[in-house]
Amino acid sequence: MPSSKLNVCLIGYKFMGKAHSQAWRTVGRFFDLDAEPVMKIICGRDAAAVAEFAERWGWEQSSGDWQSAVRQDDVDLVDISSPGSTHAEIAIAAAQAGKHVFCEKPLAFTVADSKKMLAAVREAGVKHMVNFNYRRCPAVSLARQMIEAGEIGEIRHMRCTYLQDWLVDPNFPMNWRMRKEAAGSGSHGDLGAHSIDLARFLTGEIDEVVGMKKTFITERPAEGTSHGITATAGEGTEQVTVDDSSVFLAKFANGALGTFEATRLAPGRKNHNRFEINGSKGSLVWCFERLNELDYYSTSDPGTQQGFRTIFATEGAHPYAGAWWPPGHMLGYDHSFSNAASDLVQDIVHDRPCAPDFHDGAQCVAVLEAVDQSIESGSWAQVERIE
Repeated sequence: MPSSKLNVCLIGYKFMGKAHSQAWRTVGRFFDLDAEPVMKIICGRDAAAVAEFAERWGWEQSSGDWQSAVRQDDVDLVDISSPGSTHAEIAIAAAQAGKHVFCEKPLAFTVADSKKMLAAVREAGVKHMVNFNYRRCPAVSLARQMIEAGEIGEIRHMRCTYLQDWLVDPNFPMNWRMRKEAAGSGSHGDLGAHSIDLARFLTGEIDEVVGMKKTFITERPAEGTSHGITATAGEGTEQVTVDDSSVFLAKFANGALGTFEATRLAPGRKNHNRFEINGSKGSLVWCFERLNELDYYSTSDPGTQQGFRTIFATEGAHPYAGAWWPPGHMLGYDHSFSNAASDLVQDIVHDRPCAPDFHDGAQCVAVLEAVDQSIESGSWAQVERIE
């Protein structure tokens, strides 16, 4: 057993709270860590509900007062899985209290708030990571390794699509993800942020963008109750104040071109997070709905053998896969959170830079914001480069 402990305070206990709790419950059992994560305290606005959650998931304490929790002497790391509107306030308070910070995406709604968060963690000298969990799927990490090794040559195109269908029914009731004040944006920030991070991770920085967004269903039944991406209707109706769909073009700093599409109105697509990267020597294709597979085409194959091959990234030789099950035993959504938690613990213990960190999170927000600027101006917009 590790000789030291890392006490975790988690803010938020619904959809993401479950995913993060599962990560902290399992990470020390599968990975050989140099500190033992301790599920110290879970926080939420409904004290009774969060107490029930704590008992079910194994948190030692629960609280309806996150401000006090992040200042506790027995808390080392603050994990933020609450809605985006709360990220900046919590992260800054945690950093000022000397706590390491793990934050869900998008980091913030604006570049201005992202910069404040980045400045706070830098000034405090604490570790900071944004949970772009798809980086931690073994097949995606393998794609990064292959690109860095020159397997597909000079990158020329990247196509990203993130398609869901949970809002296709106009009678689906409102929840916080459709309110601008709580969510910041709709598919653009919720789904597009993941695509932008994967693009930066695999292809490089984005210099310029031009885009468009649309809200197709402008009014929905008012919210009664909601949990994750499920809801029941209350009385009356409510205006939707975020986008249903977002599309934009991008120019990468390395000369590659990119296309990005995000929507929650694509019938039949449940969590179709997909990229295709075309280089001078080959192509790579990945989709989260088949997350353990990476499709690879190489122009160097003999003419009689050319075609896409499917790599199953479940062998111990692949990133993260060796910590889990025997070859061919597939990983799922929750494993990407545990993989991130493993890296974060080791980065804290060994005083290493985290990735993606708040700088990455802020740069992602800069791309999201530049798309909005391009829509307002009707022309290409330059992406601010965060220092």
